[in-house]
Amino acid sequence: MNKFPKLGLPLVVIILLSIIFIAKSSVNIGYGEAGVLFKTFGGGVVTDKPPLGEGFHIIAPWNRVYIYNIKQQEEFESGMRVLSSNGLEISLDVSVLYQPKLDQLGLLHKTKGENYLGIVIVPEIRAVARSVIGRYTPEQLYSTKRDAIQNEIFEETKRKVEGQHVQLNSVLVRDVTLPTSIKEAIQRKLTQEQEALEYEFRLEKARQEAEKVRIDAEGKAAANRILAASLTSNILKDKGIEATLKLAESANSKIVIVGSGKDGLPLILGNQ
Repeated sequence: MNKFPKLGLPLVVIILLSIIFIAKSSVNIGYGEAGVLFKTFGGGVVTDKPPLGEGFHIIAPWNRVYIYNIKQQEEFESGMRVLSSNGLEISLDVSVLYQPKLDQLGLLHKTKGENYLGIVIVPEIRAVARSVIGRYTPEQLYSTKRDAIQNEIFEETKRKVEGQHVQLNSVLVRDVTLPTSIKEAIQRKLTQEQEALEYEFRLEKARQEAEKVRIDAEGKAAANRILAASLTSNILKDKGIEATLKLAESANSKIVIVGSGKDGLPLILGNQ
């Protein structure tokens, strides 16, 4: 009976060591995540093999796994202070959609570390935004060039980060805030330009109407000239005779005096 306590303590120690060993040797990687293996006695960060995928893994207890979110993520930069081409300060809100490159996750961990967002993405987006905004006037930022500016920021930032093991998916310019006085001046100018365009439209419409009337008048005048040239005295006499015959055939009472009208045409005298 005295042997059981002596055997119980080593057994408890073995069980505890086994639990610690299993805890240190296992790692569970969740959905949308990947693990970078660090070998304490085998060269450090593993970069020549794919990262560990989702699920349960057994590793040597002296090694370590760094888990990364590999899903698309968003970084929102609010109130960035930038200068326009004429030196006016502008506030910019920008969203960046990004994710680490899965096949380069080991290199990302080795060269940038887990805080790659603050080391790569944020500094680059701020620098590029300042550079791009500095090419445009406040009026262009407020109205016509919004999409072009957004595309330029995206393309330039993408070029800068693609060699740093990070994938940039999109850049969205959420808001551009101008000084109140500048914004009001731009709005007044845009209103005046709109009014000027409307006035030009009315003038053009009036010119078109006048041109239409002129063309109609010229067409009528040309028709009259052609008609006048075609009406000879013989044709007029024939037309007169035809009209006289039609009147003579009507039931209305009248008096016809033959050969008394102009050019020898008949005269028709009615009782009215």
